[in-house]
Amino acid sequence: MKLKYIASMLMAVTVLFSCDEETGQLGMDMLNPDADYMSAHTVTFDVETQSVEAGPVFAKTSTGYIGRYTDAEFGFYESGFLTALNSTENFSLPEVYHVTERDAQGNPTKASGIMSGDSVTAVHLVVYYNEWFGDSLNACRMSAYELNKALDYDNRYTNLDPTEYYDESGLLGRVAYSAYDASVPDSVRNATDSYGNSTYTPYVAFKLPNKEFGEDRILKPYRENPEYFKGSDNFINNIFKGVYLTTDQGDGTILYASGVELQMQFHFFHVNDTTGVKLKKQDGTDSTYYSTNTLFASTKEVTQINRFYNAEEKIQQKLQETNCTYLKSPAGIFTQATLPYDEIYNQLANDTLNGARLVFTNYRQESKYDFSMSAPNEVLLVRKKDYQKFFEDNEVPDDITSYVATHNESGTNEYTFGNIARLISYCINEKQQAREAAGEAWDEEKWMEENEWDKVYLVPVVVTRDQTSQSTQQRIINIQHDLEPGYAKLYGGPEREGGTDSPLKNPLKLEVTYTSFSPTGTTEQ
Repeated sequence: MKLKYIASMLMAVTVLFSCDEETGQLGMDMLNPDADYMSAHTVTFDVETQSVEAGPVFAKTSTGYIGRYTDAEFGFYESGFLTALNSTENFSLPEVYHVTERDAQGNPTKASGIMSGDSVTAVHLVVYYNEWFGDSLNACRMSAYELNKALDYDNRYTNLDPTEYYDESGLLGRVAYSAYDASVPDSVRNATDSYGNSTYTPYVAFKLPNKEFGEDRILKPYRENPEYFKGSDNFINNIFKGVYLTTDQGDGTILYASGVELQMQFHFFHVNDTTGVKLKKQDGTDSTYYSTNTLFASTKEVTQINRFYNAEEKIQQKLQETNCTYLKSPAGIFTQATLPYDEIYNQLANDTLNGARLVFTNYRQESKYDFSMSAPNEVLLVRKKDYQKFFEDNEVPDDITSYVATHNESGTNEYTFGNIARLISYCINEKQQAREAAGEAWDEEKWMEENEWDKVYLVPVVVTRDQTSQSTQQRIINIQHDLEPGYAKLYGGPEREGGTDSPLKNPLKLEVTYTSFSPTGTTEQ
């Protein structure tokens, strides 16, 4: 018997040290180790899951998604985005060059030539992209509209109504394209700089009117009111509020746009004398020249808002399935889990919680089509009540109320959360504190409903890590919603064996490791 207690104690100590960062006390005072025996145990609890509609998601991203894709399982979804263009605080165009007569002291007196040109010879709105999803040769058409109202910097949700910011009269142009532009020669496509970096970026370009847009909207206002171009706010409010880019033809391709630029070629002032001969500058160079510049571009500092529209009928059908759950991005479906905090507390109130392992396993996804969606690479487990704030406040996982897991596609095909013990302890203590604060006014049912205390979301995300860190576990510095097409079908679901109170048919298993203590002298039967 003595050897059995020693073995139990060694096991418990091992668990305690391996889980030191994520252990939790369920409310019991630690007993005297000199007077008590310690043993470690594992117990499992059922976890109910269900699919929930994601609705609009907070999308603070520098990538613009544009296109349409139809999937046999989830129907179609469309994407487009709105963006403003940036103007720097020190923006300027070359000054007008005047040739003048000068007095004996070299002071200019009057112009002696004839100004023969200050014009725009080309204007292009260019949409750059590095990647795409779907058929690279699919024929598509993109439309660009000028915004008639400045974007709301506080609204980055994906259900924004673009018609609040544009109308058909603002059409700048339409361009047919394929993600892979076969007209680009290999010499251009494969060109690199001296460091071996590619110098080619795929793009879609809209040609805009030289005079009506380039001269009347940009060059002339600049000559008259250069202060309108000093900084993004001045430029947006006085000159150009931004663009809405959407698809109106084609199905099967989504572009991941990395930037939008307004590029212009100028023919700057030159001066002729009365005989038509071009006059020279004082340094002897010609006063006539052309200049092509990227003047205004979308940047991370300027608001960019993506708009997604999912086929509602297909999404609702998936939500009704009770023998599994789903993840669907972008802005499609999350999986909700109800964690059995009360059951854990009632059973283990006098023990120490050391670990809690929760695994979401997804069905193997066979690629039945040429361009099938794959399972999200990473997911966030976050309390339902904290979900919205987490993304709006640009938070990162704290391993207490939020955790990240990576898909183990080549192995177990799972998203594994190795230890959420701190979440369980946190939530149990939260409820105890709320009950104590309420006193006789405590209404548990109302409190549970208002706080959605036991609910967590599983959300597809894109995680950015600190690449400069030398640690094997790189620090997470940013998390955003995954806005690329993807889905996973997960084991679980709310289906039960019989009625409402009967056991779940396919529950997830929450595996809890805990340490219990028994007084000296207690013997096991």
